[in-house]
Amino acid sequence: MICRRFLVSGLVQGVFYRASTRQQARQQGLVGWVRNRYDGRVEVLACGDEDQLEAFAKWLEIGPEHAKVTNIEVSTENLPATVTTFEVLPTA
Repeated sequence: MICRRFLVSGLVQGVFYRASTRQQARQQGLVGWVRNRYDGRVEVLACGDEDQLEAFAKWLEIGPEHAKVTNIEVSTENLPATVTTFEVLPTA
């Protein structure tokens, strides 16, 4: 299983980005989490196979209807042992 961390910038808080991200991730069979950051970005950790993550990354570039994504930083991460589903976490 591959895990990637996405830091999404733009108009991504207050536009249902987190809830929509969770829905998309679950539909694609990914595990991980999404949360707002105090710096205005949305942070996502998503784990699955390469095809799932590629499709998910394309969706993150667009997001829900009112989002305006301007940048996404991506890094490879290890899967935390406690992650078994895809959840929305508190702001960090």
